[in-house]
Amino acid sequence: MYYKSPVYRSFYVLIVAALAALSVVCLLPMVHVLAVSVSGKSATAANLVTFWPIDFTWDAYVKTLSNDNFIRSLGNTVVRVLLGVSIGMLITITAAYPLSRDRRFFPRAGAYTWFFVITMLFNGGLVPGYILMQKLHLMNSIWALVLPMAVNAYTILLMLNFYRTLPKELEEAALIDGAGQWKALFLIYIPISLPAVTTLSLITIVYHWNAWFDGMIYMKEAKWPLATLMQSIIVQIDITKMGLNTSQMDNISDRTVKAAQILIGALPILLLYPFLQKFFVKGMVLGAVKE
Repeated sequence: MYYKSPVYRSFYVLIVAALAALSVVCLLPMVHVLAVSVSGKSATAANLVTFWPIDFTWDAYVKTLSNDNFIRSLGNTVVRVLLGVSIGMLITITAAYPLSRDRRFFPRAGAYTWFFVITMLFNGGLVPGYILMQKLHLMNSIWALVLPMAVNAYTILLMLNFYRTLPKELEEAALIDGAGQWKALFLIYIPISLPAVTTLSLITIVYHWNAWFDGMIYMKEAKWPLATLMQSIIVQIDITKMGLNTSQMDNISDRTVKAAQILIGALPILLLYPFLQKFFVKGMVLGAVKE
């Protein structure tokens, strides 16, 4: 067989080695940040830490988790993610399902689909968006972060195309059995589309978790999400946002605290991927229709 040939084995070994090297390259920066976050002040200040901590200490994590600014911003981000994902996916599913139906049930579905496509090509811009938030009295409100992305044309079109790939026999069987469109959606299509819903939910979670610019222009500092606070600390180098005074910096440096905050901020998303990975490899319509 061809897969037992020397050429195939050599190619297989080369691919595995390349992927292993790529994995190491992706992991090394995280290992370095972890080592810095648990190293002492003198070692980090002298830039001696590489991939192994020096003068091991948990002080940076203790100070970070006792920082009111950090905890408040983390809570704001969690609320934003919960609202953004729940509202966004509800709108995505309920919009994509009717648009994917047969033209006998929804003759003008194509026109509405192009309406969503146009919004992906053209948008009002930053200034009109800011004025809209002011006119709607949403400034300094969590809804200023959630509502602009509640109707996401990209996720709607992805879900629409997924529903179009499902066998029409599912809908026909449901309607023959007396189910309406709502019952067919919630009892048949949503359970079948769980892998797609999970994937789009993960995309939405990552967006809301990492978004920082809207928080900076729409929210006051007390209601900043975590990404906005981290941008202020790391990019703008505003260490006053760390909430630390000189007496608290005896054993740690500002670089150590930054590394600890980066890891804590990235940890929820890193932990989420292994639990959702199974949905990416599961068959999309496996067992949906039996002949």
